[in-house]
Amino acid sequence: MTEPTPNLCPVYAPIFGALGCTSAIVFTCFGAAYGTAKAGTGLSAMGVLRPDLVMKAIVPIVMAGIIGIYGLVVSVLISDGLKQEMALFTGFIQLGAGLSVGLAGLAAGFAIGVVGDAGVRATAQQPRLFVGMILILIFAEVLGLYGLIVGLILNTKASGGDVKC
Repeated sequence: MTEPTPNLCPVYAPIFGALGCTSAIVFTCFGAAYGTAKAGTGLSAMGVLRPDLVMKAIVPIVMAGIIGIYGLVVSVLISDGLKQEMALFTGFIQLGAGLSVGLAGLAAGFAIGVVGDAGVRATAQQPRLFVGMILILIFAEVLGLYGLIVGLILNTKASGGDVKC
């Protein structure tokens, strides 16, 4: 008597892929929005004292917006792989890809916001601090980039192997 194989393609498998797609865009946009808001308040406060430095100090806000693009890329790639019948493995991998880029983007957005706020205020008082602020912002941005890379690698593994539904 042969052992029955477990159902590797349950009807609920696509929900994990959809959750991965959603978490990629939602969490990165939360991070980007927080970074934009926090750095924007610092820029506004700095612009009162030094309006000549406003265009130079807009860098943290631009870098926070890039975090949202990371989530958009992974979310579109995950949604491209969503099907009505898919392996549970594929859904879990898509969830992992979305969470990796989403939560890394959330953390990077928070870091960019805090550094951007303090950095532009400090740059208003001492313009030589601008280069140091940019270096710290780059290190914060790289955290989101790490999540993007892991999310892309995971999404390439989401083919489901040799499971046919």
